[in-house]
Formats: sequence, structure tokens, C-alpha cells
Amino acid sequence: VSCGKRRRQEMVSPVVDEASPSSTSSFEMLDMDSVPPPYQVVKPHWFFCRRADDNTSWLPFSREDSEKLENALGEKEDVVVAVDGERYDVRVKERRRYAVYWDQAPSEVRRCTWFYKGDKDTKFMPYTEDFSNNLEDAYMIAVTLDEWKRKLEFPSGETVILHNPKLIMQYQPIGLQDEWVSSPSEQTRPRTVKRGVDNISVEIPDGESEKVDHLVFMVHGIGPACDLRFRSIIQCVNDFRSASLSLLGTHYKRGQEDGKVGRVEFLPVNWHNALHGDATGVDEDIQRITLPSISRLRQFTNDTLLDLFFYNSPTYCQTIVDTVASEVNRLHALFKQRHPEFTGAVSVVGHSLGSLILFDLLTNQKTGSRESNRERVTCDDPCPLSCDSLEQTLIRLGLQEYLATLQRENLDLESLALCQESDLKDLGIPLGPRKKILDYSSGSTPQQAQLHRVQSVTSAVDYEYFDVGIGQVSINYPQLAFQPQTFFAFGSPIGMFLTVRGLKHIDPNYTFPTCKSFYNIYHPYDPVAYRIEPMIVSEVDLEPMLIPHHKGRKRMHLELKDSLARMSMDLKNNVLGSLRTAWQSFARLPVAALPPEPESSSVPAEETEEREIKVGMLNGGRRIDYVLQEKPIESFNEYLFAIQSHLCYWESEDTALLLLKEIYDKLGVALEQPQQ
Repeated sequence: VSCGKRRRQEMVSPVVDEASPSSTSSFEMLDMDSVPPPYQVVKPHWFFCRRADDNTSWLPFSREDSEKLENALGEKEDVVVAVDGERYDVRVKERRRYAVYWDQAPSEVRRCTWFYKGDKDTKFMPYTEDFSNNLEDAYMIAVTLDEWKRKLEFPSGETVILHNPKLIMQYQPIGLQDEWVSSPSEQTRPRTVKRGVDNISVEIPDGESEKVDHLVFMVHGIGPACDLRFRSIIQCVNDFRSASLSLLGTHYKRGQEDGKVGRVEFLPVNWHNALHGDATGVDEDIQRITLPSISRLRQFTNDTLLDLFFYNSPTYCQTIVDTVASEVNRLHALFKQRHPEFTGAVSVVGHSLGSLILFDLLTNQKTGSRESNRERVTCDDPCPLSCDSLEQTLIRLGLQEYLATLQRENLDLESLALCQESDLKDLGIPLGPRKKILDYSSGSTPQQAQLHRVQSVTSAVDYEYFDVGIGQVSINYPQLAFQPQTFFAFGSPIGMFLTVRGLKHIDPNYTFPTCKSFYNIYHPYDPVAYRIEPMIVSEVDLEPMLIPHHKGRKRMHLELKDSLARMSMDLKNNVLGSLRTAWQSFARLPVAALPPEPESSSVPAEETEEREIKVGMLNGGRRIDYVLQEKPIESFNEYLFAIQSHLCYWESEDTALLLLKEIYDKLGVALEQPQQ
């Protein structure tokens, strides 16, 4: 026996009556095996500490990560073990867990074998490793010698009594009790002690697949907090990732078993800190002019709502856009470094203002097929014509044969835009070419301006006009290191901002230069969200696509509402057979929202016709606007749940499933109907 173990054994002594205020007779009546089981070494499990405000909790690693940490324990060097999908690194000897992709204080890591819980505690807490070693030595002696009712005293004053293998209690000294505890019975109330993680009620998370099928970057909106609990973008993305992992297990179980489905990695993109940090000094400048009254409300306004104004300022818009692009590129490079085997595609998600930032970035990406470095031109004249040369414009329109005719009259693009049809006719230009030139001058053709800007009555603000001309503030738009597969917008004000910028219509042929899919996802009560499809298809009144419930059907209150609406319609249209028809209408089962087989239709029959309508090319001809189903309680008062609706996406399983379906459809893996 080692010296350390011998010293710990000396701390063990027979229990004395006064050490245990509770009667031990009841302990002796427990059903005990006549032959003591042989001693078996306790199996450890690794935990990490999470501190939030005044709350400290210990959370278990997955069994796979715990085993990796245990296997690295015997190494002489300070081994670094990647855990939690390689988003964190654990320095084993240091017992610290470090975030890889974002700034976060390191957290303590513990190899846990013994746990305790008080009467008022909801969860078991792990003892320190030294304390656990002492308990394990005492337990080993008690089992080996079959001698129980032993007392283990610690220098700090705690006393642990091993009554029998199933009943072990810790007693706190009076000096360590909470000051507000006054009654003697509460002062002597013991803690329950358990050995091994299998003997406590704790949910050990499933390990994450090492195979990453797709990478998604998520950009937050205004302010430092992303939900009503004032959590950061990191915490909210963690929730979204957890929801997606759970849905993969229920809706892609067969794909997981066949090895076709690994997981999707979601990484947060934080730009708020860079804008409000010391580098810009904007917070200090704003604070100097902020009134002292209603200080909390003003501080909230400065931290959140002002971000909207900052984005419309050329100075701070540049900071925001640069931060988002550089952070996305940094995360992308780091992810590729840690996952060299990754060959999947990458998508982006923007919430609220974050979606507008991504929209502007994606609008201004360059491709190899476009003009080299695509010159950025500032036009003071609100004329919607591109600032290409006259020759380039005529070549693009296929009218280069009329170049000499126009040059003889000293016409350039600006003067050409002022020409009427009669002027062009006097020059001898035929009807067909005349119409092309006039349509081009009006900005109604995809060759010139696929996003049509209404002529403004003021030119006080200096705007950029690219060959897609959506009227952003004049800044340099950085390039992403990859071409996104899909852009998902959550609770997005894109439609409103485009309209305020003077954009009346999005040409159906317009697509992002490097991203060919776009989904506008919103809650029906979200006060910040706006639609996109009416800006593309104005002649048809399209209802948004209803996002299926993740359990495979409409929410019950919506089914009831639809059934009542159908019954009312039947009563109006068929008076004679109203009762029979109405009852059949009411009893009609809804079409499954999520099909059990890949060849089945995934939308109700009444929406099939709408889905066949091509809504421009922003989403490859498919529908763009997708609306969530409100919860029953939300339908009672839409105003009461308005703010919550704008922040609901991070925990929305319906939203997460829509993303997964889009991602895995492109990988050829069909969504499965979960078993009810």
C-alpha cells in the first residue's frame, strides 16, 4: 500500500453513535446480500463545469469523449484531446477545456467517480478528484473486509459515513452550514452520496459523428443577446445544433445506419463585439451624448437598436461587413484545418439584421465567369443604366452594328437614356432594336438591372450601383473564401430594406453570383420579418409555404381551423347536401406534411399548384417564403408573443428540419417519416 493510500486509510475509523444523529437501525433492515460482492474498481466519467452568473453546473461529456480523455490520462506529455465535435480541446493534465472557434473562458474538467446531492439540490454534483480518491479507498476497505458503518473524516470538517454499499451519507459541520439555516434538524440534514455515474440520474449525451456532411455559418442580428434569456449567439447556436442532432436520429435514422448520414456542423459568427469594442470607440462616443434618464432603456437601445443605424452608415457598415466576412473566412479555414477530410458544401444562415448583411455580401460576390474584379462604380445620376461604355452595352444587347450610328450623333450612355422612341426612329434604327434600347434604359431587362431601382427624388446619399444595382451604401464588399450552397434567412427584414432603398422589383432571372439557393423563413407573428416573393411575382397572390411540423403533420389547432373553413365553404356551395358534405369535410384527414417515402409529395394537395409556379431564380425556381406554424398558445394573442416570435428560430425544431431536408436532399438522402 502506498504512503498516500496508507494515510487515507488512517482517516477511516468505526462510527460512533453521536456522529450519526439519525437512527441506524433502519439502515440495518435493508435487504443486504449475505455474501459481500467482490470489490470492483469504479468506472470514472469525465465532466466539465459550466458557470452562468451565480449558477454552477457540471455536465457530462459523451461516453466517447470520456473514454478518449480516460485513455489519454496515462500519457506523460500534456495531451490535448478534441471533444464535443472538435469544437473544444481538453488539456488533460491541466484539466481545462478550451473553445476552438470562439472566445470563451476555459472551463474546469474533472474525472468524476463520486457524487453528492442535498435534499434541496436537483442534480448530483461531483466531488473533487482527491476527495473521491479518499472515498474510493474507504469503500474498497469496507467491501474487502465487509466492515460497514465506517466513518471517513476530512480536515475540512466533512464526515462521510459508509452505512452499507447502498447507503452512504455526508454530514456537514455546523460551521459550513448556510447562515440562514436555523433549525437543528436542517443543520444536521445529510447529503446523499453515490458511487459511479451509473448510480446517479444524469443524461449523458450521445457522441457526435466524426463525419461532417455539411458546414453552416450562423450570423446573428442586432445586439449582443439572441433570445429572451439574453443568451449569446454561441449558446443559441448550441441549441440549434442539438436540435439538428436529435432530428437526424429520428428523421434520418436509416441514413445513419447505412453510413450515408453523419452530421451537420453549425458555427456562430459574432460581429457585435467588433463593432462595439475599443477599436471603433463608438460606444464611448454614444455614451457621451446619451441622456441620464431611463438609463436601462437607453442602454438597451444603444446596445441593440442602434445596430440598425450603424449598418446604414458607410463608416460602420464597412466595419460590420468586414467583420462578418473575415470571421466567416477565419472559421472556414480553421474548420478545414481541423477536418482535412471534409469535402461537403457550406451554407450560411442570417437572423434578423444578420440576414441583410449576408444578402448584401452575397449580392456582391464575384465569380470567375464575371468581369475580372468587376469594377465598382459610384453614380451620382440616378439613371438606372449601368456605367459600362456604349460599346460594351450594345455588345451585351447584341446591337453592336448600331454603334457607328450612335457615335455619329455623339451619343453616350447618359444621353442615350434620354432618347425617346421617336429619336431612335429618326436615326434609322428599326423597331426591334429600338425596343431593346428603350427597355434597357428603363432598367426592365435582366441584362441591365435584375433588381430594379425606382428613380429617387433625392441624391443626397452616395450609393453604389453594380450591374445588379440594389443600392447599398458605398463600401468595399469583401469576398468569401467559398461559394455558399444555400442562404437561409430567419426573421428577415430584407424585403423591407430593399423597398426602403428604392427597389420596387426583383427580376425573376436574378440569382446571387455564387449562391443558387435562398430560403426566407419566418414566424407569422414576427414583427421584423418581411416577404420576398411579392417583389418577384407581383401578378400572382401567393400564400407562403407552410413549414411542416417536425412530427409529421399540422398542429392540431391549425387542422381544426382548416377543417372549419372547409366545412363553411361546403355549406355555402352545396345547400342540399350540406350536412353530409360538411361532415365529410370535417372528418377529412390532412395530407401528411412529411412523407414516409421519398417519392411521396411533401406538401398538401392544395399547395401543389402553387409550388409548380416558378418564383424567380433566387431559389432555383422553387418557393422562397416559408412560414412556421404558430403554437396554440401563440394564436390567442399574437401581439403578446411578437417579440418571442422574432427570437424563436434558435429553438425551432421545424426550422432545423427544413434546413436538414434542404441539405440532405442535395446529397440524395431522403427524409424519413418518424414513427408516431
